[in-house]
Amino acid sequence: MSIDSKTIRAVIRGRVQGVSYRAWTKKQADRHGVAGWVRNRPDRTVEALFSGPAEAVETLLAACRRGPFAARVDGIEVSETDAFKGQGFEIRS
Repeated sequence: MSIDSKTIRAVIRGRVQGVSYRAWTKKQADRHGVAGWVRNRPDRTVEALFSGPAEAVETLLAACRRGPFAARVDGIEVSETDAFKGQGFEIRS
């Protein structure tokens, strides 16, 4: 990864399951050219990995703080992680 690239893991809390949050996140990631994945967790949170140009990752993270129309985001825990080795963005189950 180049010096201006960034990879983060985010755990999103609130009303984020059953409101198309994962599909919305994929659309946002594709729009911003960010790779990675998003998945629901058993504890009713959503976990995501975002990797790409630092500015695009930060823009996507800011969008995730708002979420789609039906969601209510109460908070996001963010941690930096190793570079994502895949390509594109996927919804995982």
